[in-house]
Amino acid sequence: MDEQFLLDGPDEAAVTILLAHGAGAPMDSASMTATAKALAEAGFRIARFEFAYMAARRTSEGRKPPPRAETLNPEYRAAVSALAATGPLIIGGKSMGGRVASMVADDLYSEGKIAGLLCLGYPFHPPGKPEQLRTKHLAGLTTPTLICQGTRDEFGTRQEVADYALSDRTEILWLDDGDHDLKPRKSISGFSAADHLTTMAEAVAAWAGKLAR
Repeated sequence: MDEQFLLDGPDEAAVTILLAHGAGAPMDSASMTATAKALAEAGFRIARFEFAYMAARRTSEGRKPPPRAETLNPEYRAAVSALAATGPLIIGGKSMGGRVASMVADDLYSEGKIAGLLCLGYPFHPPGKPEQLRTKHLAGLTTPTLICQGTRDEFGTRQEVADYALSDRTEILWLDDGDHDLKPRKSISGFSAADHLTTMAEAVAAWAGKLAR
């Protein structure tokens, strides 16, 4: 394995989770780091990676906009191959990273390369554009999937998602008053961001424990 990954959690963990970042923030953003640490504390080995356009921002001037999500599919497949996990592997990511993972998941699952899909704040539609759905492929997913979503996520609220056609292989963990980073307003919800991350990690652990592969 090369240096393209940020690793958290025990090397001997039974299950590895590969996570990609969202469209606008890198793999070592505060949100991604907090998420990785919460999952590592739940016993997972976590590997984070960056798509090439984001990695280029570290070395080149200017900020290239993210490409269309589907064009990143080969990069996600390449990361799975480079990681070469020896035990069960779950793929996923935050926002766009989870969306890209969802587009390659079924092929990898049918090939026996992954055990499940984990989406953290799935971007069901662009903010303010609920008619521009990114859900068509989700209806037919055969990969066991867990989506962790804040109830007030501007990319898909609980009320909106209730009307979407999603595969029966999909489970959703709703985090009360959570935004796109799963963060709640403590004064309204009574929960902190740390509370929600702990709940998320515990739910992922329980879900992963049920996966067949």
